[in-house]
Amino acid sequence: MKQEDLSDASLALAASRFAALGSEQRLAVLRILVRAGDQGLSIGELGKRTGITGATLTHHMKVLAQAGLVGQRKEGRSVICVAADYDQMVELSDFLLKNCCADAPAPSKDASDG
Repeated sequence: MKQEDLSDASLALAASRFAALGSEQRLAVLRILVRAGDQGLSIGELGKRTGITGATLTHHMKVLAQAGLVGQRKEGRSVICVAADYDQMVELSDFLLKNCCADAPAPSKDASDG
C-alpha cells in the first residue's frame, strides 16, 4: 500500500517532540505537569516531585519548551511550569495513530466464526 505523504515539516516537528521525550527524566517532568493541570507547579515543587533540581531541571524544561510541550510563566517571584498545550500532545499521539492498522489485512470471515 502507498504510504501517506507527510511533509518534511510535520516529520521534523514530530521528530523533535519525540526526541524531547526521549529522556526518562523529561518524560517524568511532562507527566507530572500534565497531572498538575492548568495551574502548573512552581519550579521548586516540580523539583520535589521529580527529584530533579537545579541546572538539570532547568535544562530539561528548556528542551521540553523548545519542543512546544511545556511553558513557564512568572507569578511574582515564582516561576510556574505548565504543560504548554494539550492539543500539541494530542497531535503527537495522532501522528502515530492516524493510520493505525491501515496496511493490515482485513480479517477473514473464517477468523470471525470462531
